[in-house]
Amino acid sequence: MPIEIEMRARFGKETRDQLVDRLRRDGKDLGPDDKHIYFYVLPDQLLKVTDNTAAGTAKITLKGSKIGQGASFAETEFAIAPADVGAAVKLFNALGFEEEMHEASNLRHNFRFDGVEIAVKWSEAWGYHAEFEVLLDDDAPDAARAVAAAKITDVANELGVTLMTEQELAEFTAAFEAAEKERKERERQAAPIR
Repeated sequence: MPIEIEMRARFGKETRDQLVDRLRRDGKDLGPDDKHIYFYVLPDQLLKVTDNTAAGTAKITLKGSKIGQGASFAETEFAIAPADVGAAVKLFNALGFEEEMHEASNLRHNFRFDGVEIAVKWSEAWGYHAEFEVLLDDDAPDAARAVAAAKITDVANELGVTLMTEQELAEFTAAFEAAEKERKERERQAAPIR
């Protein structure tokens, strides 16, 4: 299982445009990577079914942590056929995860800059944002994780992007989860009795 060191930033359209211009000029353009994601926010993990609409692929991913619980976490994923995305979602919902499910479409474009993968994204919940990521071997020592985190911070600074703190991430995701729970409850109450 690889270890993912991941940090995030939120920003406005002007910052997004400046970031993309810089990455196209000085980084490596890895292309569009739009996705439709069904994600299940579990107590200490994040389970995702991803339909990568840009690539025509799909996968199931289990992240060993939730957003806002540290930048370093194990990640297990495997490919599924795009035609099986609906069945995977149905399976996880039948296993009792439906209340924890959120659905989102991400418009995203991937770049590599100075050894860091950067996904510049837009989604309804997050607005304009980016993920900065370095993958390490699963047995990477703490020192290597610290070096990777410092590398991400240095790259973000060089690009003029302010990374979110773990506290900011935790607060943002908690507010999102609470709003989603309220929305689902309103929909449930408005549904006709059958």
